[in-house]
Amino acid sequence: MSRETLCGASYYEQKYYFNPDFVKLPESIKQELQILCVTFTEKVGGVLTMYFEEDGSLHFQVQSLEGDGRFDEIGSELEIKRIRREHMELLESLELFYRTFVLNE
Repeated sequence: MSRETLCGASYYEQKYYFNPDFVKLPESIKQELQILCVTFTEKVGGVLTMYFEEDGSLHFQVQSLEGDGRFDEIGSELEIKRIRREHMELLESLELFYRTFVLNE
């Protein structure tokens, strides 16, 4: 099953990544994604990746370095639930964008 990364952030490297394949997204959405990802990693640590599955659904993946005492696994799950709840419209719009312009549905 293939997946395509949308964006991500790393607490360890203090870096944000945005996939240039999605450059056509409005600037305001790109900025909101950056704020979401960076804020997430500042709160709980680790590495957050947002990606699309081949069916167009948007997912979150969180990873941490082994033995990272700063990483908050429970907090990361709670933060993802909060993001899904508070940014539902954004996430649904991104899925619609992906299905329409990438999958040509």
